[in-house]
Amino acid sequence: MGGEEHAEIDERRLFFGGTDLARTDGARSQIFGRRGRISWRTRLGKARDWTDITRSARAAFEAEIDRGTPFLCIPVFIGAGALTYFALPHEPTLLPLTALVFGLLSLCWWLRTHFAWRLLAMSGLLVASGAVSAKIETLTAGTRILGSEVTTRLTGRVELIEQQASGRVRLTLRVLDTRRPVLRYAPDIVRVTASSMPQNAGIGEVIEGVVRLISPSGPVRPYSYDFSFQSYFSGIGAIGFFMGAPEIVEGERPEPALWMRGMAWVQALRQKMAARITETIGGPEGAIAAALITGIRAGIPEQINEALRITGLYHVISISGLHMALVGGTLMVALRSVFALAPNFAMRRPVKKYAAVIALLAAAFYLLISGADVAAQRSFIMLAVMLLAIVFDRAALTMRNLAISAIIILLISPHEVAGPSFQMSFAATAALVASYAAWTSYRAGQEPRRRRSTPSFPGRIVRYSFAAAIALAATSIIAGGATALFSAWHFQQVSPLGLFANLAAMPIVSVVVMPMAVAASILMPLGLDALPLLAMGEGIAAVITVAQWLAERSFYDSTGAIPGASVLLLAAGLAILTMSQTSLRWLAAAPIAAGLTVLVLVDARPDVLIAEDGRLVAMRLSDGAVAVNQSRPRGFALENWQRAMRATTVVRPQAEDDSLEQGFICSGKTCTARHESGNTIVHTADEEAARDACGRTALLVLADATTPNPCAGSGTLTLTTRDLAVHGAAEVRFDAQGRAQIRHAISMPYRPWHDHRRFSRAARGLPERTTATQGAAGANSETKETVQ
Repeated sequence: MGGEEHAEIDERRLFFGGTDLARTDGARSQIFGRRGRISWRTRLGKARDWTDITRSARAAFEAEIDRGTPFLCIPVFIGAGALTYFALPHEPTLLPLTALVFGLLSLCWWLRTHFAWRLLAMSGLLVASGAVSAKIETLTAGTRILGSEVTTRLTGRVELIEQQASGRVRLTLRVLDTRRPVLRYAPDIVRVTASSMPQNAGIGEVIEGVVRLISPSGPVRPYSYDFSFQSYFSGIGAIGFFMGAPEIVEGERPEPALWMRGMAWVQALRQKMAARITETIGGPEGAIAAALITGIRAGIPEQINEALRITGLYHVISISGLHMALVGGTLMVALRSVFALAPNFAMRRPVKKYAAVIALLAAAFYLLISGADVAAQRSFIMLAVMLLAIVFDRAALTMRNLAISAIIILLISPHEVAGPSFQMSFAATAALVASYAAWTSYRAGQEPRRRRSTPSFPGRIVRYSFAAAIALAATSIIAGGATALFSAWHFQQVSPLGLFANLAAMPIVSVVVMPMAVAASILMPLGLDALPLLAMGEGIAAVITVAQWLAERSFYDSTGAIPGASVLLLAAGLAILTMSQTSLRWLAAAPIAAGLTVLVLVDARPDVLIAEDGRLVAMRLSDGAVAVNQSRPRGFALENWQRAMRATTVVRPQAEDDSLEQGFICSGKTCTARHESGNTIVHTADEEAARDACGRTALLVLADATTPNPCAGSGTLTLTTRDLAVHGAAEVRFDAQGRAQIRHAISMPYRPWHDHRRFSRAARGLPERTTATQGAAGANSETKETVQ
């Protein structure tokens, strides 16, 4: 046993209270053969009686401890604690959570001689620590979110400028002043759009103009993406649009802090790089190239975004672990090739470590110019841990390094655990690392193959090409399978042709696009970036062609809303499957089977969905379509609802004298529809029509915040605009007896990211303002890309 293994065992002894792990040597000999693989004779299926089963399970458990599997569970328990905190129906105070942590810590010390009980107490301690970390992040964020829509004259410093494909400009402004009216609770940062920008206006400039500000919206349906949650932790207190072109403020201006000047310099550098890239390449290829290098994605046409989503290639334009790995890997290979040209130096110096350090610095620069959003930060941390492992003579790609990355991210930004980016990224990486380790173990345990004759050069090319294709296909299948669950939960979408799209596109991205991006970034200060940028543009054009061709031939990819219980069970099974290294991985079969059973038997699709402003209602029809009460409904909400209901077509409302078998029939301010269960649904803005519907309809939506419930005690489920403003969007299901069961997107009492809702006009029972109301829904839709 080497010194390194002794060190690891000593570390685990210290971590688990001095337990003597030497006793596991005999256990390992029972379950591992001479090549280190699990002996089939001791698997649970071959056990002769319950005594053998118990002995085998205990031996496998002790072997898992010996291999360090408990360390891999640390981020799982911390993440579970953070998720529990964010899912609580009310906001807990910090004192009880802190007391729970210290209590569990004391319990761990008291149980230091009882290994099993101490392990259980430490699991609880990690869960409580995750909840405390999430609570501290919530307190430190403290984002001031606008409570109600308002039009004001705003003065702000430009922190970010994004050119959009529509021709408009999206600005992130740090608010300096508001006038006419002065906002008593002004947000610190707002995100607004403008039709144009003044000449020479750039990062760091102070501009002003009349803006219409609105609060970030809540989920468009229960368990959907929550814009308020994301805005709270991103520091965005309001969104909106300029009512006219903004102007540069002349004269004396407050001097920004040093860190703000540094950020302004970085943002200005990003803008210059993005402008040079788009001018050199041009078209949507230039916009995607700018997104890959600078992280500015606003200029990509929506039809190309949609094609990439349908085919499962959207990760190509998102700064992720793939891009960080390609940047670091490209530089590692290039630098080691350069070092190989000086054999005397390469043989006397640790050139691999030199290359790793330089690749780490390059990845840090890439993080800086890409905007350093949370997804890029997570990817950089993962790459940094792996490159530093090379520097310290450790294996770079291991589950331990992945666990360290997850722990760092969960302690810095616990709210990320609730987002699709974190879940899909770590699920894919964990599945790939575990699969690679299993394959390596399998190959190591095989008998040595007979020595074959060396194939010819063309034969080696064919063999390596075939092996590369198989590896890429396996990577796509494993990563796609691991992320499909979270894609279905968050987006109600899967990519049926994702395997073929990745097989066709990823070699182009890995061999052409990203290496040329690295070369262009290095050569750009010298003015020699034109050739690599043009080559990069050709590679992107090929990727776009693949995405569009397959998107046109992709069959419907919507999964519909899936039950949350199945997600939790399948995620637990995936965690067990990827972390276990012995026969205990068979324990994953139980939660996976239960999750699949719930997924098949439980239909989580709602019958009716109502928007939080009370204007839009959608009903699922028996033929798979969705009927709406508006001729021109909001696109983003309707798309989300279609995916949740797994509806392919939309039935628009018809006039009263038209023949319509299913859907809404509208007359004046009232729309009526009949559900397949026989229940009637009425949407109206007329108080008299609402009173007439009492007792005769199962569901009444009254689009008026000033009128109280007119149907109290009549048996009709009534939702007013005030109810929806307070409790958020709603979904309704009709049970076997035809009774309406309702669920809202937001619970009471409010959590900090929803507290601003109680100040809206609708929540206070006040009528809408009659001026400058158009465009509010459009401003909310500007945040749509945040979901992707």
